[in-house]
Amino acid sequence: MFPLNRPRRLRTNQRLRDMVCETKLTLDDLIYPLFAVPGNNIAKEVISMPGIFQLSIDKIVNEAKMVRDLGIPAIILFGVPEEKNSEATGAWGKEGIVQRATEAIKREVKDLIVIVDTCVCEYTDHGHCGYLKKDDCTGEVLNDSTLELLKKTAVSQALAGADIIAPSGMMDGFVRSIREKLDQEGFSNIPILSYAAKYASGYYGPFRDAADSSPQFGDRRTYQMDPGNAREALKEVMLDIEEGADMLMVKPALSYMDILWRIKEMTNLPVAAYNVSGEYSMIKAAAANGWIDEKQVTLETLTSFKRAGADLILTYHAKDVARWIQSK
Repeated sequence: MFPLNRPRRLRTNQRLRDMVCETKLTLDDLIYPLFAVPGNNIAKEVISMPGIFQLSIDKIVNEAKMVRDLGIPAIILFGVPEEKNSEATGAWGKEGIVQRATEAIKREVKDLIVIVDTCVCEYTDHGHCGYLKKDDCTGEVLNDSTLELLKKTAVSQALAGADIIAPSGMMDGFVRSIREKLDQEGFSNIPILSYAAKYASGYYGPFRDAADSSPQFGDRRTYQMDPGNAREALKEVMLDIEEGADMLMVKPALSYMDILWRIKEMTNLPVAAYNVSGEYSMIKAAAANGWIDEKQVTLETLTSFKRAGADLILTYHAKDVARWIQSK
């Protein structure tokens, strides 16, 4: 009679394994990040992120069409302005790079969901996510005055045609402030995807090359979360839910799957995992050296985010993953 229970019976072939698989990665899970820059006919590869490019608006529209044709339902837009200043005017101006890119994409690729990152670090000359105290070189952002910047930015993005607003600066009260302003301006149907648990992480390095957003001094630990804190993440999430967030995000994803799990256990809202630049670049570098199988490790990693509770995954691997899923 030994062994009576044989779990291997359900692993004997691929078709059977697929039938009993508990967690499946699908095209609808994917969100692809894009970086918009001024100019024309520009496709500049980010050295620290192989296969990822800064794209002018004409090129980004073509990329959006490719993303749509691959079956990926959504993109998230980041902008790299021509000029930066202390007022972050490039973030909220009508002619801002993200606003113009959003208008162009929504005009040409109507059935693609456009999420916009609502932050100002790419647009300030100091690289921080809001207003700073005068002559302060520590990087401490003034919370409440920065909320006014974020409200202006969110409304300008909505006017440009954004489908989802995604505030990422980790300012206290940013969800409520943006929600109230959007509602006042007639955008009550636009959802907010809050970067609810965003950690002060070393995994962001390559992104700062892509978005040209490295702080000129200090760091972001006064507003982004300490990597050692889990209960604080739950507090941040509860506050954002109370303030009207429609979706929640954990960033980064790879080292924070326990946070994904805890958040999914406490809420029925959709939860997104941001598979950030450092995570992407580590896989790319290891694969380029022949140390790992890129496809296998990428699919395993993204599936693990879903298993931990993610409903959506923002990932630079999205186009490759879409091709792999479709070729099965």
